[in-house]
Amino acid sequence: MSLDPENLGKLMVTAAGGVLEKRWKTVRPYAEEEFAKLAETLKFIEAEVLALRMSPKKAAIHLKMQKEAAATVLLTVQGLSKLAVEEAINAALGVVRDTVNAALRFPLL
Repeated sequence: MSLDPENLGKLMVTAAGGVLEKRWKTVRPYAEEEFAKLAETLKFIEAEVLALRMSPKKAAIHLKMQKEAAATVLLTVQGLSKLAVEEAINAALGVVRDTVNAALRFPLL
């Protein structure tokens, strides 16, 4: 199974939109960009893990760095709290958890 970053990104944006609905009009452009990057990161991790160039531990570190980068960008939007951003990122990753973990053959999310 190969991850489709475009589909993953769309799923994550939809999930985050549900959490951030009060500020969604303002946040949406940032969220779309950041979750597209996060989806590409997941695709990169998949390729590296399957090619045996990245361990599960390094995959987790790589994902954590991208999550933190996304959170930093979303926190620049006025009116968003750290809790709201964390909830949005968790919701976004939650909707792709099973797909990603199955593709990687270990529980990254």
